[in-house]
Amino acid sequence: MMDALAAYSWFGQLSVLVSVVAVCWTMVWQNLEHIRLQQFFARNFNRRARRLAAMVDPFLSVTFEEYEGGRIKSSDAFKEVRSYLTTASTRDVRHLRAECGAERDAADKDKLVLSMAKGEEVAVTFRGATVWWSADSTPPPRDAIPWYRASRSERRFFRLEFHESHRDLVLNDYIPHVRREGRAIMVKNRQRRLYTNIHREGFDDGWYEEVWTHVPFDHPKTFDKLAMDPAKKKEIIDDLEMFRNGKKYHNRVGKPWKRGYLLYGPPGTGKSTMVAAIANYLDYDVYDFELTSVKTNTELRKLLIETKSKSIMVFEDIDCSLDLTGKRKSKEEEDKDDDEEKSADPRGASKKDTKSKVTLSGLLNFIDGLWSACGEERLIVFTTNHVEKLDPALIRTGRMDKKIEMSYCDAESFRFLARMHLDEDVEGHELFGVTKALLQEVNMVPVDVGEHLTRKSVDDDAGSCLARLVMALEKAKEEAAKPPEALQAEEDGKGVVVEAKDGN
Repeated sequence: MMDALAAYSWFGQLSVLVSVVAVCWTMVWQNLEHIRLQQFFARNFNRRARRLAAMVDPFLSVTFEEYEGGRIKSSDAFKEVRSYLTTASTRDVRHLRAECGAERDAADKDKLVLSMAKGEEVAVTFRGATVWWSADSTPPPRDAIPWYRASRSERRFFRLEFHESHRDLVLNDYIPHVRREGRAIMVKNRQRRLYTNIHREGFDDGWYEEVWTHVPFDHPKTFDKLAMDPAKKKEIIDDLEMFRNGKKYHNRVGKPWKRGYLLYGPPGTGKSTMVAAIANYLDYDVYDFELTSVKTNTELRKLLIETKSKSIMVFEDIDCSLDLTGKRKSKEEEDKDDDEEKSADPRGASKKDTKSKVTLSGLLNFIDGLWSACGEERLIVFTTNHVEKLDPALIRTGRMDKKIEMSYCDAESFRFLARMHLDEDVEGHELFGVTKALLQEVNMVPVDVGEHLTRKSVDDDAGSCLARLVMALEKAKEEAAKPPEALQAEEDGKGVVVEAKDGN
């Protein structure tokens, strides 16, 4: 009986002790943030859990996502892996994706670049170690509105899996090998492209997507086919060569490897064809910026980030793309303009709400600020018909380093166009001298000269083409001699773009 009472008493004391410990432990556990015990226990538990998982599944993986963590730039590593897998995956994969490759000659026209499709897996052996590549993608958020979800593309990624025993080999040797091979294949399969920017609503919603769309760039214009004074043409080619070979110079002086070109002159003088000739000479891609569809400076920076090296960024008719001409307005002037627009709109809404909010300051920072160093070996080309309207800050040296005037057809340009269009030496023709004399009196753009020299039928010969050009020049001379009142009364757009030379 005494033993039972003693045992009961001991059990009661133990229960009280356990209760006290439980209460104390609860109080301590609720305040573990101060002593970091939760993290300590969790860390040790996770470490042992990982060791147990490694015993069950000794394979590791590396994921190459299409877009980097900041969602502002597509991943170069992803592109290199994709190019590498065009050769590594074509033998053993049953489902492939086909894309057009480079067309350097007629034999390449029907060739395709093949890569594995989504959901496929391929094994590759490297120095005795076998690794597995798989392709997959992440769909847009499920809670998105249906039309919003449909407009968003999937995020693709490649996953590399390998045994833990090959960790050092894969991370230190194989992955660098893949990137080198991928870059070499990208150069081999490279197809020059003409890009244009895409505007989508919700551009800044955090779900990144493509901002450029492209077509193959196969413009036939080269410097050999460009009507221009030979000395001026050589000057431009020499400048391009200096730029292309100027990496060490730009690094030495601490400048981003870029150069600005300003092409200015009347319509029809060949500014766009000059861009094509430059792209063909340097073998660069062309990015045609449509500024009117860029809504903010942030969008403009994202477009810049997504341009590649060895490219030409073209802003055609920069004086018409945005309100970037003349002097910059003060804050008071901008507020006044807003008030005037609201008063003119019966609904009280400002018309500027639907317009681009890209500012001159944003554009200047784009081409010559901190963001301009995000990439290298790029030309920035502005074209304009009215250079005098542009803000001086936009075209100063350092932003537009090379200014090229695209002018009217002169004697050298006419000689070149006559040989190219008529495919024969016509300098001895009697109308050749007459045409040269008229071109000294009347300004005519090269595109119109070339149009008159183009054969219209199989019966056209050099004489009839020159006669047609002489007739157009004489008519233009008569038009230029008319008084301003008579010229103003005539319809715009008739005839060719001409202008009387000074003194005529």
